[in-house]
Amino acid sequence: MARIVLINPRFEISYWGLEHALPLFGKRCNLPTACLPLLAALTGEGHEVTLIDENVEALDYKKIAEADIVGLTGMIVQRHRMTEILTELKRRGVFTVVGGPWVTVQEDYFGDLADVIFVGEAEETWPKFLAEWQAGSYAKRYEQVQQTDMTKVPRPRYDLLKMRHYAFGSLQFSRGCPFQCEFCDIIITFGRRPRLKTTEQVIAEIDDMRAQGMDMVFIVDDNLIGNKKAVKVLLAAVKEWQERNGYPLIFFTEASIDLADDAELMQAMLDANIQAVFIGIESPNEASLRETKKLQNVRTGGTLLEKVHRIQDAGIDPWCGMIVGFDNDGPDIFDLQRRFLKDSRILHVMIGLLYAIPKTPLHKRLAAEGRLDFDDAPAYGTNVIPAQMTREQLRDGYVNLMESLYEPDTYFKRLESLFVPRKFRVGRSRTAYLKRHPWRRVKAWAFEWARCLVLFTRLMREVPSAKLRREYRRRLTSYALRHRGPDELFIYIVKCVMHYHHHTLATRMAQHETGVVSTF
Repeated sequence: MARIVLINPRFEISYWGLEHALPLFGKRCNLPTACLPLLAALTGEGHEVTLIDENVEALDYKKIAEADIVGLTGMIVQRHRMTEILTELKRRGVFTVVGGPWVTVQEDYFGDLADVIFVGEAEETWPKFLAEWQAGSYAKRYEQVQQTDMTKVPRPRYDLLKMRHYAFGSLQFSRGCPFQCEFCDIIITFGRRPRLKTTEQVIAEIDDMRAQGMDMVFIVDDNLIGNKKAVKVLLAAVKEWQERNGYPLIFFTEASIDLADDAELMQAMLDANIQAVFIGIESPNEASLRETKKLQNVRTGGTLLEKVHRIQDAGIDPWCGMIVGFDNDGPDIFDLQRRFLKDSRILHVMIGLLYAIPKTPLHKRLAAEGRLDFDDAPAYGTNVIPAQMTREQLRDGYVNLMESLYEPDTYFKRLESLFVPRKFRVGRSRTAYLKRHPWRRVKAWAFEWARCLVLFTRLMREVPSAKLRREYRRRLTSYALRHRGPDELFIYIVKCVMHYHHHTLATRMAQHETGVVSTF
């Protein structure tokens, strides 16, 4: 039997990390990484497994060093912290294994700090390693040859995590994306053939989320609709589960822009109570989209703006990722992005500097062209040397764009142009359900009013800027006087809380209090 500790290192402050907003929600981390509870489920009987998320609890190296095997996972943004942890564990003579997205694309990054590395998916290689370790003979590198059959993936052990400290739960329906974006490592890791779990698996994991006390859950699939026909079956099952249980869960997810072309699919997402979807829009510059092979964003069926509006009109709140620094981006790209985002009424916008991840087609191309900065911590926030502007122009334009997007008046104009004149409503299927069940509606509204009061109190108490507090009070008062229900008011307060995080992040970059915080 092995004593195993699996660690997810802490993140640096980031756009989606919501670090400035989390205390207002009474949480320590936005959502749990999906791989730790899955690895625990794959470990099997006969081993003692401990999961540690450093975003939730501090590392006790003395206790960790008592383990027989210590495993680390991590993405590119965690690589420096991973190095620190591995260095300390190496000093203490701990046997360490490393897997996850970063070591998958940069296998030699940790050198001899890691005793074993896992490349790509690990549903087969993790149990194989454990068996070989017990036998006293194991390899230094494991890579799974065949893609994981998602119908055989066990239920993740979320009971081993301190779920009460997370703002959102996390679920995975599928892996893989059918597209071929030049900068993306997802198709390198998971392939272009979407693989889905069964209905029974999904419903069982949803039950687990509810048992853990979660009421908001992020579906972490990089593109939930990669296989539209199959995911509609899963969504129909989720709808049935919601109706049986009184619509207790709110879902968020990620999808491609072609969602706008399928009204049936959008309705299926609404019926499952998916209220927001993250979409990789990347750029209003069509030449840049074609350059990076984001061809799904330039297909027929309307402009990007028209497709965004169709998703909003359906009742789904689109959040988006945008990128600056493509070869076809000149200094005018920042104004183009600013105008597009104003017209699109998208509230939550993650702008990123184009970054070339190892093993991606973009990395290979730019390396061949001599346009990569190979410094592990690039001074300009990206390893890409742009084609049509200086590195200073790219960095400063990005920071200025972020600051302008989250200037309070600009942010709330986008919000109110969506929520007020267009009467945008999220959770329409849940609302319709509650109208048919008055007693459940009374209980739901009582809960929503209580949440509104708690969150508003924290907002007024914990935001240090008196100017921002006045802005939030003014906006919320105006919105509340329009006789909105408590569910809609709660969403508006959440938008204020998220603004505080985004505004703080952008302001500190603009005032040089922090370095450039980009996508990677």
